Amino acid sequence: MKKKMIKAVFFDVDGTLISFETHKIPQSTLDAIKTLKEKGIKIIVATGRSTNQLSHLKEIDFDGYLTFNGNLCVGHNKEIFHKRAIPKENIEALIKYQKEVKRFPCIFMSEFDNKINYVDNEVIEVFNLLNLPLTMETETMEEGLKKDIIQMNVFINPDEDEHLIQNALTECETSRWTHLFADVNLKNSNKGTGLIAFTKHLDIDISETLAFGDGGNDIEMLKTAGIGIAMGNANREVKAIADYITDAVDGDGIANALKHFGVI
Repeated sequence: MKKKMIKAVFFDVDGTLISFETHKIPQSTLDAIKTLKEKGIKIIVATGRSTNQLSHLKEIDFDGYLTFNGNLCVGHNKEIFHKRAIPKENIEALIKYQKEVKRFPCIFMSEFDNKINYVDNEVIEVFNLLNLPLTMETETMEEGLKKDIIQMNVFINPDEDEHLIQNALTECETSRWTHLFADVNLKNSNKGTGLIAFTKHLDIDISETLAFGDGGNDIEMLKTAGIGIAMGNANREVKAIADYITDAVDGDGIANALKHFGVI
C-alpha cells in the first residue's frame, strides 16, 4: 500500500476512540496515536461533546478540539478560531414548541457550560451508555436565551426530528448516533465544515487529512476528509459513504487502518 501524505488525523470519540463495551481506549489505538505524534502528524478530536466533557480522554495530548459537531473549534492552546451559534429566534421558537406541542428533555450547550431543562429515564440511559456521571445542573429554557447556544441535545424519537425542524428549529438540522436523542446544530454546519476550518487553521490541504467515525454525525466529516474511514461497528449509512471500512473499535480498527494506508 502506497503511503499517503497525511498531516492531520481526526477522531470521533464514542464508538471510535472509545469502546462501548469497555468504555476505554484500546491500547492499540493509544500506541498508534503515539506513533502519529512522533511523526509530527496533528491529532484532532472530533466530537459532538464540549471540551469540558473530554476528561476521559486525558491519556491523549490532542493538537486541537473539533467540538459541538464542528461548531466550536479550539486550538492546542485553547484558542477559539471557529464558532457558530444557534439563532436566538430558534431558541424562542423551541420554548414555544415545548409549551404548545410536546415537552421533552433538552440540553443547552454553550462554550462555558451545559444545562438541562429536566431529567427523565432516557437521559439517565444515555449517560449510563456513555459511562458519564449525570451531574448536569437544571435551568429553565428561558435562561438559554442569555448566552450563545452552540448545540442542543433533544431527547425525541427519530420520526419526530423533521416536525421539530420545520416548526421550531428552522435554521438548524439534526444528526444522530443513537435513537435516544438528536444533536441540533446550525444548518450546514457540521464536523465536515469543522474539518475545513481546521485545515485553514493548520494551513494544510484537505487531501492531507484522514478521519475516523462510526455515527451519523460523522458522515460529513468522512465525506470531506482526504480519506474517510468507517469503523467496523459503524452504522450502515456511515459505511456506505466511507472510503474504507476498517475493523471495529475493539478489533484494533484504528491501528489497522493507519497501517493499511501506510500512515504508521
